[in-house]
Amino acid sequence: MTMPRTHIIGAGLSGLAAAVALIERGVPVTLYDSAGRAGGRCRSFHDKHLERDIDNGNHLIMSGNASALSYLDRIGAEDPLTGPAFATYPFVDVATGRRWTVRINDGPIPFWVFDREWRVPDTGVMDYVRAAAIALARDDQTVGDIVDEKSVLYERFWEPLTLAVLNTTPQIGQAKLLWAVIRETFLLGGKACAPLVAKKGLGPAFVDPAVRFIEANGGLVRFNARLRNAWMEGGAVASLTFADETVTLAEGDSVIFALPPSRLTQIMPELDPPKDDASILNIHYRLGEPVPTDVLGDSPFIGMVSSKGQWAFVRDDVISLTTSASNVIGADDLPNDDVVAQIWRETQAALNLGERDYERVRVIREKRATPDQSPAGARKRLKPQTRYRNLFLAGDHTDTGVPATIEGSIRSGDRAAALALDFMNS
Repeated sequence: MTMPRTHIIGAGLSGLAAAVALIERGVPVTLYDSAGRAGGRCRSFHDKHLERDIDNGNHLIMSGNASALSYLDRIGAEDPLTGPAFATYPFVDVATGRRWTVRINDGPIPFWVFDREWRVPDTGVMDYVRAAAIALARDDQTVGDIVDEKSVLYERFWEPLTLAVLNTTPQIGQAKLLWAVIRETFLLGGKACAPLVAKKGLGPAFVDPAVRFIEANGGLVRFNARLRNAWMEGGAVASLTFADETVTLAEGDSVIFALPPSRLTQIMPELDPPKDDASILNIHYRLGEPVPTDVLGDSPFIGMVSSKGQWAFVRDDVISLTTSASNVIGADDLPNDDVVAQIWRETQAALNLGERDYERVRVIREKRATPDQSPAGARKRLKPQTRYRNLFLAGDHTDTGVPATIEGSIRSGDRAAALALDFMNS
């Protein structure tokens, strides 16, 4: 008897995570992607202009991201991440030149809040007590509804955190989604919120080992396979039509759509997910020598306030600048030359580069980086179970309970895989 197979459409992180979880349980898997490689919005590539391997965008995870860390361990990724030994976050105010490092102590009791050297400068204990109201946020409230926008803590902590986690401003981002991250990381102390980045890139860490794991364990991976249509019959997916073939599902087979909202609605127009039009601007500057990292300490990045650039990541001779919510703050309207020049001046100040210049630069505008994470967008997050008994959804736009991050993507894939397995077992 042939064991039922799961067909996964989309080889981004959610699709890869679903495939890995099912293969671990002995389920045959075929993974399809319309591109010529896996990873989706989380990928590495060799840039011919820079002559360097870069990521399409910068992604930060934290030591409390249990799903992401478990995934890396299960796919056999070798020494994939790097970061400081303790939970430290260096910052610089580009306008004034002031620098500080937020240090989170281990353990659930937030002693760091009572230490002037560890907390955000010019803030007091009561600032954090008042901000704790975010734990009680309603579904319809934004971060800006909860946190005092005139406070120093807002400018130096809440705004950078909201931009990084929700890819939107505090006035737009749902407070409840941000609280979900705080609850699983900062609230548990330093051991759960140490910042981590991919040591050699997103591809070598999250994508390439997963593809190898899938193929080494009998899974099939088909690139350049764009789904054109899914035929539904009798309350289930009956067949999947691609450019060069139609795959007829056997009894007990299941399907997981791990597609972004704009692509998903082309296949299933009856669905109404949150829009995936929140953008991120990434600028990669290559210098002629390794970048000095004195101001970073043992961190691979620095947070920037009072600037268009928000986070500067350093890897050897490349500085990668990230501006989240670039569509909201007006960065998408700036010509490349203008935004490159402005953010480079900010980068020179942030990293103490003086008049040192870059040799080459690459601008990457991710127009569909994440789904809408406002209260209205959060209400539209899709459930993983559909009205078709053998069809399940994965992706950071589904209702995972956490924001659209690497952790959220992997968590959605794991959950879709569990539903597919339940269906096959039934």
